[in-house]
Amino acid sequence: MGFGRNSNMRSTDFLDGMLGDYVGRKAKVKAPKTSSTRLVTALTCLQFAFAVYATFLLYYMSPLVDLRTKPDFTWITRNMRQLITTPHVLGRYQDAALSLVGAEVALSTPSEVCEHEKIDFMQKKSNNARMINLKRELYDEILDFQSKTIGTETLAELMAMRSKWDMRGPNRPRVTVLLNHFKRKTLCSQLDSLLQQTLPFHHVWVLSFGSPNEQSLKRIVDSYNDSRISFISSSYDFKYYGRFQMALQTEADLVHVLDDDMIPGKKMLQILSHVAGTEKYKNSVLGSIGRILPFRQKDFTFPSYRKFGSKEAGLYLPDPAYDITIDKIVQVDFLSSSWFLSAELVKSLFIETPFTFMTGEDLHLSYQLQKYRNAGSFVLPVDPTDKETWGDSEHRLAYVSETTVIFKDIVQVRDDQWWRALTTGYVTQWAAMYTQKIDALFYAHSVDEVKALMPLLEKFRSTVGKKAYIVVSGDGFCSCEDAAAALNWPKQVCKERRFKIFDLQIGAISGTSNSEVPVLQVVYSSMKGLIKIHNPSVVITLADADSNVKKALKMASETNANGTTLVLLPRPSVSKVLWMPDLRSTALPYWNRMRISINIITQNRAESLTRLLKSLSDAYYVGDEVPISFNMDSKVDEATIKLVDSFEWPHGPKTLRRRIIQGGLIRAVSESWYPTSDDDYGLLLEDDIEVSPYYYLWIKYALLAYHYDPQISLPELSSISLYTPRLVEVVKERPKWNPTEFFKRIHPNTPYLHQLPCSWGAVFFPKLWREFYVYMNMRFTEDAKANPVQIPKSRTNGWQASWKKFLIDMMYLRGYVSLYPNFPNQSSFSTNHMEPGAHISAKDNVVRHDKTDFEVPLLMEDFRPLLPNAKLPPASKLPSLNLFNQPVSLKGLKMAGAKLGQDVLRCDNATEIVTAHHLTGLPLQCSKIV
Repeated sequence: MGFGRNSNMRSTDFLDGMLGDYVGRKAKVKAPKTSSTRLVTALTCLQFAFAVYATFLLYYMSPLVDLRTKPDFTWITRNMRQLITTPHVLGRYQDAALSLVGAEVALSTPSEVCEHEKIDFMQKKSNNARMINLKRELYDEILDFQSKTIGTETLAELMAMRSKWDMRGPNRPRVTVLLNHFKRKTLCSQLDSLLQQTLPFHHVWVLSFGSPNEQSLKRIVDSYNDSRISFISSSYDFKYYGRFQMALQTEADLVHVLDDDMIPGKKMLQILSHVAGTEKYKNSVLGSIGRILPFRQKDFTFPSYRKFGSKEAGLYLPDPAYDITIDKIVQVDFLSSSWFLSAELVKSLFIETPFTFMTGEDLHLSYQLQKYRNAGSFVLPVDPTDKETWGDSEHRLAYVSETTVIFKDIVQVRDDQWWRALTTGYVTQWAAMYTQKIDALFYAHSVDEVKALMPLLEKFRSTVGKKAYIVVSGDGFCSCEDAAAALNWPKQVCKERRFKIFDLQIGAISGTSNSEVPVLQVVYSSMKGLIKIHNPSVVITLADADSNVKKALKMASETNANGTTLVLLPRPSVSKVLWMPDLRSTALPYWNRMRISINIITQNRAESLTRLLKSLSDAYYVGDEVPISFNMDSKVDEATIKLVDSFEWPHGPKTLRRRIIQGGLIRAVSESWYPTSDDDYGLLLEDDIEVSPYYYLWIKYALLAYHYDPQISLPELSSISLYTPRLVEVVKERPKWNPTEFFKRIHPNTPYLHQLPCSWGAVFFPKLWREFYVYMNMRFTEDAKANPVQIPKSRTNGWQASWKKFLIDMMYLRGYVSLYPNFPNQSSFSTNHMEPGAHISAKDNVVRHDKTDFEVPLLMEDFRPLLPNAKLPPASKLPSLNLFNQPVSLKGLKMAGAKLGQDVLRCDNATEIVTAHHLTGLPLQCSKIV
């Protein structure tokens, strides 16, 4: 590469002055011809001859000279005056010296060496009324959207905005202009325009890479004899990216890269610099021509950007063919022909390896700037009456066939390039205007991960009304083709322009690097864009994925203001949560919100506790953190203490609590847990309980479906039972009861709402538990007969020392219910082994218990297929029962409590019930039943 720069010294001025001085003296004084004069003259001539010889020698030693070509000596005469170092040329030798350089001494002028592009055709115009309407309609839609979201300004409004650059003061920006030339004869027109700019440029670099016109281009640059204009050449063609590589070398504040068909108006540098200095557009690339990429068609595919006759093919802006001019600044997907940006932003172009070096640097620049710098691309407006504000005053040059004809293979390459950008997170104008909403976005870093996630992905895609796509790392990790084969999808899905698999092409940035930084950077940046475009409710990947990948996914998910949750699933849990697609999209983002803690009440049944702990350890927790606590009374035995101490719990923290004074079961249970937030739920288990491997999945599924879904309103729900009772326990006769038979007209396995709380495995909600604490404190009495609440026909009225009695009373008075499972043979998520303890077989308990009435089988297989339509029914379809297992509406339950009128606050109206503060649990007021 050669770099030629003209000297600051005006050599013609020096020589003219020197000769003028000599001629003046010669007219006045005739110098005597002495021997000393002849000697000086001879030495001067000898010095001059030596200078010529040295110059020839240096020329042939230069690495720029190709000795195989015919030598060009004209450069010598152009610079000869700089070689004359002394004005003391006297006598007859003066004439000889001047005749030696002769007429060749004079530098060429631009008028002598410039060539100009011939423009002998008219601007193309379309006469297709339908296409004119379609293009104008799309442009108006885009402009209307942008004016409402980001705001659009006219040229006058832009110039009125405050800018960091002072065009006349000391803070004037330095702008380096890069002109890339190959064959066009427009260099002189460009230089003339730049030299007349209202904001002077800092430097102009004329680039010639592999051009057959290199010598003529250099002569033109030399003819301008301006030290700010430099010529940079190379016999190798660096094509479209070379000019941006050169731009990295500038020390200027701003860079203006121009195609050779762009002749900017004289005010262009001033306008561009001013806008680039505003707060709104400082992180942007500005230009005069841009393109809007294709929009999605009705068949959910995207057309070619060159598809004729299609509105969805996008826009070329401005488009003289369709009479579309730019009167307000407009954001585009990429710029063409000219780019104006800060020198710092140029670096972004080379973060990722381009799709190809043969074309597409315009799209790649805008894509990389948005992806890694959140920078937009904007076409500036013009004043149609002032051609000096135009960024391209002779746009007809852009239609010269030799450089702008788009061949079919080039169109395909560019289509592939923009599609790859869109599928790796480029938020195009279509994506910004038409925000998508999908349910899940899966991420797999390897083929093995694709296979592991496949059951859940396929369940999402096969569920009516659900959308889910998968993102793969690409290249040496997992290509689109590899993923398609693993999913048994046709490989054509990797070629068609339809959303299904997104290949991040991680190797484009990471290459063979052993550092985790490139992977972290490209996964984060790409996923951030994809999440912004598609707005998934959840991003799903495996819990054992690479830690840097998980970190990047977490950061990307958190950038979505609309709410996207990262779900990390252990491999064994993937097939166990196939009910996820059955949840509403509005419920899925709450996947990680809940915190369910296990609270075990134990004292001296080590064998029972061992069984419970084993069943808890064998359950599926879908990667959630689940704290566990052991609540032991003062008389706990040694075996239990040792067992609790040695127990290892991998799913969360373990806490041990031991009372100093024996409190009994009522205190042991009620004080075993208290919520720390509205998302804290307490699972209370006595040590003779055993749970199903699916118990946690039942709790999580029910919470998401009936409590966290914003579209569901079920404030009466206060707990979720793991157990299905076989008896109506509040009636004196305690008759047997089979919910499967009872609800067979609705569905034999429908879950149901029951006013009875469960003490043999249930999760309690924070709001209810706070109310229960306050209520129990206000109503607790050692004498059951002194309790003012007497529920008609309920044998709970005589229960003593039972925490459950107080909870039943409160739920009856305020209309609360619990959700119960209902499966064949009362199979449940927990069972009670009825082992001797504080109540069972106690000396003061006259009730005799048949173990078969309480011990139910555990669900050891996936419960989802047993549910109505293999999913939880809508909340509005859940049947509800009162305390005595009689069908009553939720409103009817509240009316019964209001009618009893025995709550801690007296409500005068039988249509009102007590409501409490959700944080303190304190009773607030009597409220109308709704």
